Amino acid sequence: MKVLFAGGGTGGHINPALSVADYLRKRDENFEALFVGTKRGLETKLVPAAGYDIKYIDISGFDRKNLLKNFSVAAKLLKANSDCVKIIKEFKPDAIVCTGGYASGPVAIASKKCGVPSLIHEQNVYPGLTVKGAERYVNYVAVSFDETVNQMKKKEKCVVVGNPIREEILTADRKLAREKLGISDDEKFVLVFGGSLGAAKINEAMIAAAPLLAKENVRILFGTGERNYKAVTEALGEVPTNMTVTPYINNMAEVMAAADLAVTRSGAITVSELACLKKPAVLIPSPNVVRNHQEQNAKEFEDANAAVMLKETELCGESLADTVMKIVSDDKRLCEMSKNMAKLAKCDALEKIAELIYKMSKRA
Repeated sequence: MKVLFAGGGTGGHINPALSVADYLRKRDENFEALFVGTKRGLETKLVPAAGYDIKYIDISGFDRKNLLKNFSVAAKLLKANSDCVKIIKEFKPDAIVCTGGYASGPVAIASKKCGVPSLIHEQNVYPGLTVKGAERYVNYVAVSFDETVNQMKKKEKCVVVGNPIREEILTADRKLAREKLGISDDEKFVLVFGGSLGAAKINEAMIAAAPLLAKENVRILFGTGERNYKAVTEALGEVPTNMTVTPYINNMAEVMAAADLAVTRSGAITVSELACLKKPAVLIPSPNVVRNHQEQNAKEFEDANAAVMLKETELCGESLADTVMKIVSDDKRLCEMSKNMAKLAKCDALEKIAELIYKMSKRA
């Protein structure tokens, strides 16, 4: 089977596509994949590193502030649509999977024009403009949350599947992870990270919280992000004995499985992974994202009493330390939050998306 994937810009759009491609590749020796993206996004690194071919198109989003710039954007869109039609005709895919980002729009449009069945996947609670614009052209809109269906016009096309979760996350074992990391049963382990690049506001709050948390019976792993590591360690001075500070967490599946509580951003993939691992969380949404979707994601989990949301306007060393300790010192609350996380988990997204792909390609 041949599948064309479109998506890019951020890891949140690329990694779901890669997870689906890897899932299909493991189960079909004749599987072929081709990715479509732009040369400005992370797909330039992540897709080739995963062993897949990629073709690039030139496309960007519309500028709501400077409308004059949109003449060139419209011209790029027309050219991108033509390029995508050419790519589809040359590759001859059985199905097309779009996972968001600028590249998904013209690919979805071209899928309709070429008569190739397609789906688009939305990772967040509230759909982005690309997904809303593409819903008329695709066969299915695969969504990650029940609430998303209410935001779509073509509700009959919507299928709730969840977010594609890496298999290493799904198979991670808490007991084995804690044994490997040397964490005893009576220790509370808190994982703090702001993504691979780190999050400056979380780092600042952790620097201020460190002296307060140093007094507590809790072990902390703090991932600063590569670019901020030196500045953070210098600001901390003497690192508390109960804290490990690292620029990058290479064994994320393992430490997430071992943790009692995670303190992190509320990107769609992150919260979905936490749900599958039943991990209570303190979610600190980034305000610097389109349509404030991280806050919407965090609210979904807070409303279910599976997480606590701390907005950046509320974030400081004292508020972070206080929130963390109120949760980890209350075993009953931890257990309740973990159960509520499990209720939100959709751990079979890869299977469900694969079923839709096979159905579209008439190989079900």
